[in-house]
Amino acid sequence: MVSRSQQVRFRFLPSPRCFFDEPLHVQVDGLSPYQKVELRSNLRDDKGVIFRASSVYKADATGQVDLCRSPSLCGSYTGVEPMGLFWAMAPETPHSKMLKNNVLGSIMVNIDVLHGDTGELLATATNERRFMTEGARRIPLGLKEGRIRGVLFLPPGQGPFPGVLDVHILGGGLSEVRASLLANKGFVVLALAYYGYQDMPRNVPAHFDLEYFEEAITFLRRQPQVQGPGIGILSISKSGDLALSMASFLSGISATVWINGSNANIMTPLHYKDLVIPPLMPILENITLLPSGHVDVRDTIPDPDTEGNRGSLIPIERSSSRFLFAVSEDDRNWNSCLFAQQAAARLRHHGKENFEVVTYPRAGHFLEVPYMPHCPSSFHSAAGKVVVFGGEVKAHHEAQLDLWRRVQEFFRTHLKDTSNTGQKSML
Repeated sequence: MVSRSQQVRFRFLPSPRCFFDEPLHVQVDGLSPYQKVELRSNLRDDKGVIFRASSVYKADATGQVDLCRSPSLCGSYTGVEPMGLFWAMAPETPHSKMLKNNVLGSIMVNIDVLHGDTGELLATATNERRFMTEGARRIPLGLKEGRIRGVLFLPPGQGPFPGVLDVHILGGGLSEVRASLLANKGFVVLALAYYGYQDMPRNVPAHFDLEYFEEAITFLRRQPQVQGPGIGILSISKSGDLALSMASFLSGISATVWINGSNANIMTPLHYKDLVIPPLMPILENITLLPSGHVDVRDTIPDPDTEGNRGSLIPIERSSSRFLFAVSEDDRNWNSCLFAQQAAARLRHHGKENFEVVTYPRAGHFLEVPYMPHCPSSFHSAAGKVVVFGGEVKAHHEAQLDLWRRVQEFFRTHLKDTSNTGQKSML
């Protein structure tokens, strides 16, 4: 930490180094009693985009600002928000989603304190936010693993640990943030790629091959560190319908987390052996042009449970998996509320209670790990335009915090249940 004043100093408790999904206790000491100051935070992501937040505080009688007690008076957020300088960050480059490719490296968050009247820089400090714990292993998969591509994350120790397949498909490439942080919690996690990664096809394939995902599940279950008998699936958005398809047709899945997904196969045919599930295609006439010039695509996907569309519905009643459906009520990517309700109704209709639905008011589409900056709009690869994803910043933050806890509890509970083998019913 560097101080520009002998008196003013930062304290990061319990340490200036922590994991990305962990809270931090920030204090500023050495101010004048009741002095107004501005706190500014910034980080640079792996694409070079800078994210910033700022807020104005008034020191107490002892000259301290304690973010766990002191209310923000104005700025990126207001009120007592211990982690506001982190979750309230917004990109300098509009419509940017924070990108972290290399989880072996940290995100460095710089925080400055400035005099409230003169703008003089009084002190600055850096919080290092890491993604992998000591002793954890990151193992890229290559040719010897067959077709599957991705990265296997192993927690420290011999295990055995619950195994989770993390599927983050739309847009291609590989997302390792969730997988690495989940491995820190004692899970073996395989972050799986499907296209736009290494030697894989660059663009969305003509169809999704469920046998590829079956290979990944088999590979993960065979790892000596995985306790079995079943594994978990963690999905979001387009990978949600893939997760339901895996749970419905493949063996060995005991717990499935579906975040703002669909209950029908969307946009691309799904193949499994001789079976083909046709895609539910968007109705482009239902795109709404907003006054901002951006588009709202929420209503482009038609109701799957109507005549002519039901062939795309995924037969989740076949599955023995437990399901956690997590829904943002302000999801503008598509009507995930309706899709979750229909999935729950289908299971209930077949006499099943192997699911739970949790909804988050005023949260947007991309529910990710705690303290990940909210992404209200971005370029949508399928739409080819900047689209809105919905959500209010604080509500979205609170949803991410709650869901991260629920996901871990859900997997720990249902991946320990040896009575549930996650076996598929027979065709």
